[in-house]
Amino acid sequence: MKTIAFSILMMIAVFQSHAQNYKINFEGTSAGTSIDSVKVENLSQCTSLTVAGSDTLNLTPIVGINGELRPNEYQMKIYPNPSPGNCSVEFEAAAAGNAGILIYDMAGKMILQKKEFFQEGRQGFVLYGIPSGMYYLEIESNEYLYTSKLISTASCPAEPPVINTGPQGGTKKGHYLQGPETRKDILKTKSLINMLFNPGDTLKLTGKSGNFRTVSMLFPHQSQSVTFNFVQCADADSNHYAVVQIGSQLWMEENLKTTKYRDGSDIPNVTDSAAWGNLSTGAWCDYHNLPSEGQYYGHLYNFYAVSNSRNICPSGWHVASNHEWNILEKFLDPAIDTTALGGTGTEIGRILKEGCNTRWAYMDSTYGLNAAGFTALCTNYRTATGAWSLAPDNNHDCSFWTATSYNTNSAWYRSLRWCYSDIYSLFPFKKGGCSVRCIRDN
Repeated sequence: MKTIAFSILMMIAVFQSHAQNYKINFEGTSAGTSIDSVKVENLSQCTSLTVAGSDTLNLTPIVGINGELRPNEYQMKIYPNPSPGNCSVEFEAAAAGNAGILIYDMAGKMILQKKEFFQEGRQGFVLYGIPSGMYYLEIESNEYLYTSKLISTASCPAEPPVINTGPQGGTKKGHYLQGPETRKDILKTKSLINMLFNPGDTLKLTGKSGNFRTVSMLFPHQSQSVTFNFVQCADADSNHYAVVQIGSQLWMEENLKTTKYRDGSDIPNVTDSAAWGNLSTGAWCDYHNLPSEGQYYGHLYNFYAVSNSRNICPSGWHVASNHEWNILEKFLDPAIDTTALGGTGTEIGRILKEGCNTRWAYMDSTYGLNAAGFTALCTNYRTATGAWSLAPDNNHDCSFWTATSYNTNSAWYRSLRWCYSDIYSLFPFKKGGCSVRCIRDN
C-alpha cells in the first residue's frame, strides 16, 4: 500500500548524526528562464507543496518536536528553550571539520548562516539577540546533521541574532568557537522551504514560467540544481499544456482538451449516443457529457478527429503514432513485446498511471507509481455505439488513440486497466471515443 504521509506543520526534531538533507535549487532554459513557481509532489507519500522559483527546497527526513532528553541520549541540546532571547547550544561533532550553523524562521527565510571549524567531540556556542518567535536551528557537516526547533520569548528588535563564540565552560572533548561574530558577517539568502522526504521517495516537480509548464522527475540522492526546459505547447483554444521528457521524446503531460483544429475550425461536440455511433467525421465529447470531466480529464475524441488533416494538436506537435508509443514502451520496459496484441509488460502500466488523488480502482499490485511523469488519468472512454464504459464508479480504464490506422474501420490504441499492471495494445473501431496525447515534432 502507499506510504501514509505524516503532518509536519510546525514540527521539527533532533535528528541523528548520519541523516541527510538535500537542497534543491531551480533553473529555467529555452522559452522561459525565470521560474515563477515549482509544484513539488512527493509521489511516494502523496504530499505536495508549491514554492517560488527562487526558493531552495530542503528535503528533510525530520519529523517531531524537540523534547526533553536525558543527558546520555541527546546529540544536540539547546537551553533554555524557550529562551529569553539568549541560549546555549551544545552538540556532538562526529568528526573534525567545517560545519554550517543556520537559523530559519517559520516562513523558511534564512536569518543566519555561518560556517565554522569544529574539532571532534562535544562543542558549543551561545546565541544572543534572538527576536521573539519560532525558528529552526540547523548544524550541518559532511559527517553529521542536527536540527531542532528554537523558541524565543524576547522583545528584541527584529534583527538577525549573533553568535557569542567565547568559551562556554568546561569542554568534554574538542573546543568551543573562538572569536566574536558580528551582524555584518551574516549572509542574507533566499528562502528555504522544508519538505518531508525519505530515502527512495519519488518527486514530481512542475516548473511554471508564464504560460509554460514543464515536469521533471527527481529521485533525490544528493543536493542539486534542477533545470526546466520550457517549450510552447498551446492548442487553438489557448489551452496551455505541461510537458514531460521521457527518453528521447517530449510528451504532453496532460490529455488534450481542444474543441478546435489547429486552423481554428470547430470540432463538433456530439452528446447524443445514437448520433455519436453514426459518425464518420471528427467529434469530441466529455465523459457522460459532464464539462467537469473534460476540464480535468480532457475530452474524448473519435479517430476521425485525430486523423483530420487540419490537425488536432498544438503547433509543433502531433498525435503519437503506434511506432512512437512503441519507443516509449521500450524505453520504460525493454522486455516489452511491441508486436503483441492485448496486454504486454509487467510494470509499465504502474509506471504510467497517476498514483495520488486518483479515482483508479486498484489492487496492491496494480496501483500507479507515475515514475516517468506521464500521469495517466482514469478517463474512461466512449464505445463505438455511443455508450459509456461500464465502470461502476468511473474508476476502471483509460484509452489513448495513436495516429496509426489499422484498416478502414479500426485504428491502433493503448489502454491502461485498473486490474492490470501492463499496457494493452489493440485496434478498436474508429467511432469510439478515447483520450489523446500529443508528442513534439522532431
